[in-house]
Amino acid sequence: MAAETDPPNADLSAPARRILVTSALPYANGPIHLGHLVEYLQTDIWVRFQRMRGQRVLYMCADDTHGTAVMLSARRAGVTEEAFVAQVREEHLADFDQFGVEFDHYGSTNSDANRTLCERVWGALTAAGRVEERTVAQLYDPAEGTFLADRFVKGTCPKCGAAEQLGDSCEVCGAAFEPTDLIDPVSTLSGATPEVREAPHLFVTIEPLHDFLREFVSGSPDGGAGAVPPEVANYLKGQFLGDPSDPKELRDWDVSRPAAYFGFEIPGHPGQYWFVWFDAPIGYAASTLEWCETHGENFEDWWAADASSELHHFIGRDITYFHCLFWPAMLKTAGMKLPDQIHVHGFLTVDGAKMSKRRGTFIRAAKYAEHLDPSYLRYYFATKLTPRWDDFDLNLGDFADRVDADLVNTVVNLASRTARFAKPTGLSETYPDDGGLFAAGAAKSERLASLYEAGDFAAVTREVLALAAAANKYVEDAEPWAMKKDPAKAEELQDVCTVALNLFRQAAVYLAPVLPELAAKTEALLNCECSSWEAAQAPLTGTPVSKFKHMLTRVDRAKVSQMVEESKAEHAEAEAADAPAATGGKDYIAEEALEPECTIDDFLKVDLRVAEVLESEAVEGADKLLKLKLGLGGGHTRQVFAGMKKVYTPESLLGRKVICCANLKPRKMRFGVSEGMVLAAGAGEPDIYILAADDGAQPGMRVH
Repeated sequence: MAAETDPPNADLSAPARRILVTSALPYANGPIHLGHLVEYLQTDIWVRFQRMRGQRVLYMCADDTHGTAVMLSARRAGVTEEAFVAQVREEHLADFDQFGVEFDHYGSTNSDANRTLCERVWGALTAAGRVEERTVAQLYDPAEGTFLADRFVKGTCPKCGAAEQLGDSCEVCGAAFEPTDLIDPVSTLSGATPEVREAPHLFVTIEPLHDFLREFVSGSPDGGAGAVPPEVANYLKGQFLGDPSDPKELRDWDVSRPAAYFGFEIPGHPGQYWFVWFDAPIGYAASTLEWCETHGENFEDWWAADASSELHHFIGRDITYFHCLFWPAMLKTAGMKLPDQIHVHGFLTVDGAKMSKRRGTFIRAAKYAEHLDPSYLRYYFATKLTPRWDDFDLNLGDFADRVDADLVNTVVNLASRTARFAKPTGLSETYPDDGGLFAAGAAKSERLASLYEAGDFAAVTREVLALAAAANKYVEDAEPWAMKKDPAKAEELQDVCTVALNLFRQAAVYLAPVLPELAAKTEALLNCECSSWEAAQAPLTGTPVSKFKHMLTRVDRAKVSQMVEESKAEHAEAEAADAPAATGGKDYIAEEALEPECTIDDFLKVDLRVAEVLESEAVEGADKLLKLKLGLGGGHTRQVFAGMKKVYTPESLLGRKVICCANLKPRKMRFGVSEGMVLAAGAGEPDIYILAADDGAQPGMRVH
């Protein structure tokens, strides 16, 4: 575990700041899921904190509506693209509302405001000589009849050999590349193998801004801070910018797509459309423009280069490249406001693995909300979020245990154990002696504020829980339930309850950015306000106490399991709906008849095992063979020669889990001894498809 460090110093008592905050725009081609919510909850917590501190904050977002996938989804649904994205917008807003994510304005990249600002930025780039036209070889989906954006191609990373990588960068090694560089690319839209076709494209050159971008991400030589955390700056310099003494040339950015494409046609270039990654970030500014027009404010006060406002972007690690290099290059050229800070978070895993539809851990926000209180997730994510971009895990067992222990048994417990005793009398007229507990909590104010400012919500929750634990010890030692039995101790009972409920309120105020519903219920219980940071500084006295109502209940483990099972079933239903009819397709059995029947005894003679490809290399002098080293777990290995050289590259097989016949009699070949066989479907090159083990299967497991 990394050592704790103090958050950076900040002048948190300065005059009110004007802060414009954005989250990355969700794509309008699918529902919000738990992975998305990491970012929106992170941003919402930070925004709520700033408002509690008296800052003026605008939280802007929009649906990212353009691109090939939306066009094809609308086509399949039999509606216009505009109608399709309008429906998705309503679904997204309903999801955000369920989880308490509150935007000041939620727009759309398919808006007149966004078109206007796209033309403004494009005009500036053109006037600065940053736009060039070239003929480009691009991947084309012959089944869907469209060119493929980077995100709709998957294949093997050309740098490290990692499988299942998108067409622009590798999640494993961080390398950036073109989709045409992928090994064994596949269209995620249709599953077809893409073709390479040529078309004219427009590029934005950013290498002339190299020095500016270096200073933007890492800070100026005179000590000015960069706009990204140090670890992000190091990544950008290592992958894209290089060292000052040995700089890397920044690649030009392809910002257009040929028809057919849903988006804005580029002025002066008929049949060419701005690529989604050009107009999506401009959507931040377009949402602000729409808000300003509605509220009678000046857009330039927020987005002019010299605007006194702050601009904060919250993004995921996978889109760092665009937001930290291309986006500031666009803004700089257009004379617009540069981000003051880009907050970057990592990826969410569930139960220690990538979210999986088959395992039911790819969970829609709406599905979660059907079964569990969104406050649980807000709190659990907060306990994991730090200023770093580390990935973090939603362990469903730990999730339930943490919510029960921290929120129900510790924080809410303070109110549930004492409020009913205080209802007849209200709080004491003067605050009793509590041994310094409230003062100790009040003294934490600036540290907790600094932690919120830095985005270290995990540290905030730890420190507030420590305050609540100390308060619970006070209640346990005082035993108000015993005092209730003795009428002579009525005044002492009122004092104990006054202390406990004030310590509860203090914790609820400090956690209000994370748990706004709990803060609202605290206000109703104690007839007070919890919406300002200062509310935690002075104790509440002489006020009535309302009847206690349940604020949070323990997590129902059965509902957690039901949520997972229903998510799994949703995926199975979707797969079945997309699958071809059983009677359709080519009749492979007619082409290659079934073998004669065998008995179970015959089948059991074949020992099929899950194996991991540890080594893979082409066999020199052989047209078809690859030499594989298969790991069967426990140090057991097999050397296998497989005839698939023209279908699979050696790098594309590394790390894959395959099925092998492990008890096949070794066969001596010209190139060595083959000790098994890798199972594959198909009639032979190029019709070969390796059979893979499902998620969770481990090397050495027998296939039954």
